[in-house]
Amino acid sequence: MQDKKLLKVLGGETVPPPPLWMMRQAGRYLPEYRALREKAGSFLDLCYNPDFAVEVTLQPIRRFGFDAAILFSDILVVPHALGRDLRFVEGEGPRLTPISAAEIPRLGEGHDFHAHLAPVYETVSRLRKELPQETTLIGFCGAPWTVATYMIAGRGTPDQAPSRLFGYREPEAIAALLSKLAEVSADYLIRQIDAGADAVQIFDSWAGVLDEASFEAWCVKPVAEIVRKVRQKHPKTPIIGFPRGAGSLYSGYRDKTGVTALGLDWSVPLSQARALQAGGPVQGNLDPLRLIAGGRALDEGVDNILQALGDGPLIFNLGHGITPDTPIAHVERMVERVRR
Repeated sequence: MQDKKLLKVLGGETVPPPPLWMMRQAGRYLPEYRALREKAGSFLDLCYNPDFAVEVTLQPIRRFGFDAAILFSDILVVPHALGRDLRFVEGEGPRLTPISAAEIPRLGEGHDFHAHLAPVYETVSRLRKELPQETTLIGFCGAPWTVATYMIAGRGTPDQAPSRLFGYREPEAIAALLSKLAEVSADYLIRQIDAGADAVQIFDSWAGVLDEASFEAWCVKPVAEIVRKVRQKHPKTPIIGFPRGAGSLYSGYRDKTGVTALGLDWSVPLSQARALQAGGPVQGNLDPLRLIAGGRALDEGVDNILQALGDGPLIFNLGHGITPDTPIAHVERMVERVRR
C-alpha cells in the first residue's frame, strides 16, 4: 500500500508531482476500446463480461501509466440488479422504464442483487491481481440521487425536472427510493472492497440541479448513509465524493457526508478549491474541453491547478469525464505536463 501514490494523498499527504487519473479513462477516445466494444456487442455485455471489463479497465493504464485504474462498469447496474429493465441506445444513452411511487416499496423483491452483480466483483478481483503493484484500484457507485433521476425519468434529462417534480410531489416516495438505493449501494461498495478495491468513489453527477434544502435531503443524507455503512465494515478504505455542480454547497459536503476526499468539477474556482483542500484531499478539476483544445489552453489549465493546489493533498483529474472526441496526443501532453 505504501508505494501507491494516490492512497498517500487520500491519507492526507502532499505528493509531488500529484497522482493522476481521469474519469471515463477507459472509453471511446481509445481505438482499442472501440474495437473491444464492437466485439462485445452491447455496452452491458462489456460491463458484465469480466474478460472484456478487465481488458477495458487495463487499456488506459498500459497506454498512459495512470496512478489509478477505475473499475469499468456503469452506475445503472444497481437498478438493473434490483430488477429494473435497462438498455443502452446507441448515440442516446440509457433507457429504463420509469418507476412509479407505487412500485418503490417492492423494489428488488424476487431479485438476487449480488448474484446479478457477481461478474462485477469477479472483474474487481481479477484486476487486483493484474494491475501493477503501484496502481490504486478504485471501485465506484452512483449516488442515490443521480441513480434515482434515471429511474424516475427513464433517461437522462438536461435539468432532471421529472425527478425534482417527483420529489416535490411525492416526498415519502423519493425518501424511500433514496434510502433503498443507499442501502444496496453501500453493500455494492463493500463487496467491491472485499474483492480488492483500494478506494471507492461515489458519483453524484446531478447534484448541481438542486436547491439547498433538496441538496441536503437528496444528496447529502443518502451519501452520508452509504459512507456510514461502508465504514462499519471497512473503516480505513478511502471514499471520494463527487457532487458535480454543487457550487457553494461543496463547502459542507465533506463534513456532513464523511467522505475522505472531494472530487471537484471544473466550475469550482481554484480559490474555493484551495479553501476546500484545507479540510482534506481534493481531486480535479481540469475542464475536459481544455483537454480537447490542447495547446496553450491545456497547458494553462494544468499549470493553474498545479500552482493553486500542488502544495497540498491533490489528485489531478478532470472536472468530469473525458469525452470521445479527445485527441490521445493531448492526454499524453497533459500527463507529461503534470509529471514533469
